[in-house]
Amino acid sequence: MVRPERKPKEEVIVRTRASEQMSMGPQWVPKVFGGMLGVVLLMGMIGRADAEHAGPTGRPALDPALASYEQGVQVSGTVIVKGSNTMQPLVARLASEFHRRHPGADIEVEGGGSEMGLKEFLENNVQAKRVAGNGSRPVLLVASSRELTVAEIKQFTDKHGYEPTAVPVAVDAVAIYVHRDNPLSRLRLDQVDAVFSTTRKRGYPYEIKKWGQLGLNNGWENAQIKLYGRDHKSGTRAFIKEHVLGNGEFDPAVQEEPGAASVILALSRDPFGMAYSGIGLQNSSVSALPLADKEDMPFITPDTTSVMDGSYPLRRLLYFYVNKSPHVALQPVLRQFLAFANSREGQQSVVKVALYPLPIKQVQQNLAALTPTRVSLK
Repeated sequence: MVRPERKPKEEVIVRTRASEQMSMGPQWVPKVFGGMLGVVLLMGMIGRADAEHAGPTGRPALDPALASYEQGVQVSGTVIVKGSNTMQPLVARLASEFHRRHPGADIEVEGGGSEMGLKEFLENNVQAKRVAGNGSRPVLLVASSRELTVAEIKQFTDKHGYEPTAVPVAVDAVAIYVHRDNPLSRLRLDQVDAVFSTTRKRGYPYEIKKWGQLGLNNGWENAQIKLYGRDHKSGTRAFIKEHVLGNGEFDPAVQEEPGAASVILALSRDPFGMAYSGIGLQNSSVSALPLADKEDMPFITPDTTSVMDGSYPLRRLLYFYVNKSPHVALQPVLRQFLAFANSREGQQSVVKVALYPLPIKQVQQNLAALTPTRVSLK
């Protein structure tokens, strides 16, 4: 299915709205290690700020049953949040809001991608090697845009004697994007697999390399499809590999980018491109395609309704992973930070970075999972 034909253009200029983020001043920026990481984080923030105003998803409402944060006594200490680049804008906002309420708490936001963060979490490297400025051991909290695999859970359990604790913090979705001048209007996931992979495990009969194979004409039919995606450190890449490619292999022609915003930036300059990235990066320079899981299923547009009700096929949760013994209380600073993330104020931060808030049932499950036997969350 295609929209009314438009001739491909050479290039489009990306428009971003950074002024709102910049007007917040420097106090919202947590401690971030590495100069280039700061640039990547800033790009992510700008992209999310633009998406918040211009994206197709609207601003979802919080569950009315969601409780406000009860601050209680002041806590101090250091939490290192390491991992997902997709989640960095959210983690930075949560860190800023939490630090405002607990000035003695340092929430250090590091990137590197979900895969690197999970590797460090499974190997328990941060706690063993780092010492905070006050002489205490920092606590590692991993931000991941994908779930741990069965093998990874086993690796952790074999080492610690209990499973890692998963704390979903937001709802998100991955979109398949084309340039705004591309007339393609929708895709099935077996077609996406045939475009991005060399293995076609969803069963599409042939590889798709040219736009004409997807029904485009009027100058598009012989144009090669240029592919954009995330690098090997990305949980979003792992999510697409599992849920779209059936754990098949990516086409080596995919141009891999280090961050979610840089994927959209590259696509916005290429009328012949197709990309996958988080739905919050939608803006006027690209279009997110409606998707169907299978041939006999409806095409679902990625929007607030379809993501929140689960009908959009590439919906996902964004996670914090915690090393938590089932019978020992978490460190107070980590416990309070996670409680804040699951409060009304924390979920307001989720919405402000163009993600989707958790339903109350998930919040209740999170708080129950963080409460050890006979130890109060507060």
